[in-house]
Amino acid sequence: MKIKLLAIGKTDDKNLVELITMYQNRLKHYIKFDFEIIPDIKNAKNLSEEQQKEKEGNLILSKLQNTDQLLLLDDKGRQFTSVEFSSFLQKKMNSGIKQLVLVIGGPYGFSDAVYKKASSKISLSKMTFSHQMIRLFIIEQIYRGFTILKNEPYHHE
Repeated sequence: MKIKLLAIGKTDDKNLVELITMYQNRLKHYIKFDFEIIPDIKNAKNLSEEQQKEKEGNLILSKLQNTDQLLLLDDKGRQFTSVEFSSFLQKKMNSGIKQLVLVIGGPYGFSDAVYKKASSKISLSKMTFSHQMIRLFIIEQIYRGFTILKNEPYHHE
């Protein structure tokens, strides 16, 4: 299985970019991982929330293969402990899917078409975080999940 993370808009903070890159490099030891940035919508300030979600949704859907399983990072999604998330990743790998695609949406969430295509939603917290921070958090949690599966000393209970 491969894991791909899609996110709308680039990360401006060089410290965040550095940390994201560090965890991406660590993940290479466990699984093929790809992080792809979908550029911000041009002239988004002239669009309604719905129009922006539709345009972003079309871009997200254009990045998917028919065999991909889509997982949305959404505040209304299921919450996991890190150990539960590692088990979730193991189940996905055991299911035989080729690629698990996780998506961090834009500021207004996802279009109806993206929600319909998704197999599930997860939430990292009941709190709200910036879309920039979520990138780091989910990549770190994927890394943590694999260290848990391999019984490595990164995670402590």
